[in-house]
Amino acid sequence: MRAVVVGCGYVGLALAEQLHARGHAVTGVRRSDTGLDAVDAVGPDVEAVRADATDPESLSALPDADAVVFAASSGGRGADAAREVYVDGLANVVDEYESRPAPPDRLVYTSSTGVYGDHDGGWVDEETPVQPTTEKTRVLAEAERIATERAGDAGIDGTVVRFAGLYGPDRYRLERYVEGPVTAGYLNMVHRADAAGSIRHLLETDRARDRVVLVVDDEPVDKHAFADWLADACGVPRPEKLSKDERIAAGDLSAAAERRIRTSKRCSNALLRDLGYEFVHPTFRSGYRDAVRAHRARTE
Repeated sequence: MRAVVVGCGYVGLALAEQLHARGHAVTGVRRSDTGLDAVDAVGPDVEAVRADATDPESLSALPDADAVVFAASSGGRGADAAREVYVDGLANVVDEYESRPAPPDRLVYTSSTGVYGDHDGGWVDEETPVQPTTEKTRVLAEAERIATERAGDAGIDGTVVRFAGLYGPDRYRLERYVEGPVTAGYLNMVHRADAAGSIRHLLETDRARDRVVLVVDDEPVDKHAFADWLADACGVPRPEKLSKDERIAAGDLSAAAERRIRTSKRCSNALLRDLGYEFVHPTFRSGYRDAVRAHRARTE
């Protein structure tokens, strides 16, 4: 398989490494020198290509492929930047490949469980209607339609993978939970190795064409319970805990931050499991093992 990973960053680099290790031809696409160096570091046979999804003229540099993974990031900026990357950038990539004699067979777009909005702690899955509550999550939902409808019109089968909260090397945020205070709610998480692994699995097994797949581990967890487990594992006192109302009453929150606190849901990975994916880190207990060891080594 020839795979092109557009926006070969946090998840994309892990995906490139997994695909390369299994004998696939991989191209990682970045727009900066630092990003290209990171792609080069994956392996000598992984091709690094400079291009920017928001610059259509640069996309002629993209090689032909069997599969394209769009994993670009807006860098945590606002809704306008998100639209430029996720909607306009994705459309540019689809249009570039549609113009070629041999377009890719399929496209995978990495979205977010944020498109579900608030479900008051209830379960959601792929059949749950999306209810984006912020401008940024509305942008993500619009991009999902490009990945399926516009790609489909171009003869490319689209798959949308909705990631839960990503964690892993450089993104454990352990101190945030062991130091507190911790506000009530549910955490839906997936380790970077499994975020990448789920895409690799769907490509290699040729599954989930024209479908949405939720990518989350086996155990959505109450934030208070997670914080207590983490503190116990690190050998430190359990942190202070706040209810949602207590945290909101304390003030100093932006409207977006207050919406995030009020939003609660539990995400099911039943479909991903049914599609045959086996997790490297089925729960946070496995996924945080290295972070806990590192914390104890620093503090003991």
